[in-house]
Amino acid sequence: MPTCNLSLQVVPLVDQENLYPIVDRVIELIATSGVKYKVGPMETTMEGELDHLLAIVRKAQQVCSDSGADRILFVIKIDYSSSGVTIDEKMGKYQD
Repeated sequence: MPTCNLSLQVVPLVDQENLYPIVDRVIELIATSGVKYKVGPMETTMEGELDHLLAIVRKAQQVCSDSGADRILFVIKIDYSSSGVTIDEKMGKYQD
């Protein structure tokens, strides 16, 4: 299966003081998943096989729930091409 990009924005509907700690747990999940990723100010973009990335999204929902979020909003964007899509090909010219 070709490499694709999946951007994930997670918004747990919790008190303000609990929001960032929960988001940090999701980013930690992504960091330990073995996929290439980039954290942005509004979303995190991951690179890998679509099934694997969607499994991470499912785990992210569980992380939020286990952290006390009864309701979570997810915004997901997927960039798929049969020849593959990488973060570097899109962002390489903007890197320092």
